[in-house]
Amino acid sequence: METEHYYTQNPTIEHDEHTWEFALLGRTFKFTTDAGVFSKQTVDFGTRTMLEAFNSNDLPAGKILDLGAGYGPVAISLAATLPDREIDAVEINERALALTLRNAQANQVGDRVHGIQSDRYQNVTDKYAAILTNPPVRAGKEVVTDMLKGAAEHLVENGTLTVVLQKKQGAPSAKKLMEEVFGNVETIAKDKGYYILESTYHDA
Repeated sequence: METEHYYTQNPTIEHDEHTWEFALLGRTFKFTTDAGVFSKQTVDFGTRTMLEAFNSNDLPAGKILDLGAGYGPVAISLAATLPDREIDAVEINERALALTLRNAQANQVGDRVHGIQSDRYQNVTDKYAAILTNPPVRAGKEVVTDMLKGAAEHLVENGTLTVVLQKKQGAPSAKKLMEEVFGNVETIAKDKGYYILESTYHDA
């Protein structure tokens, strides 16, 4: 029985690195992936849909947080297309986080992508203009709930939380939770069963 997952802190599964190219947000990136990380053979459809739906035009000043960064496709593509933004990549999986930093260097954005090894927001101290997450549904509802609720404490005024979830993996209940926490939520995109949900933080 498999006991390790992509959300394991320190995977011990044997390394199996591969390097490949992938187009995101109109640019081609080179990613190195490994065994024990999420979606190691391609950038998954949900992440791509979230990136395409995300609109940075009206964001307040500040850094962006990629929560559950994996090997870095969100953090790296945002850093490349938003040259005035710093990106914090948060990941519990030490192997994945190391890949994020390597991939950031390989794609010439290593100076603006910063890694934080953290279980959810445990080691996160800053506030952000935006938080994006493709939450690890297999880690359980409690983990996903914490990631969504905790965002409110880590956003500046008018900062946004953008989330991708499949309908069958709890998008409707996540939408209800975000409405409760933020007082607003919008479905900014829907594609092949994936919902991109977004809430804006306003200080009560």
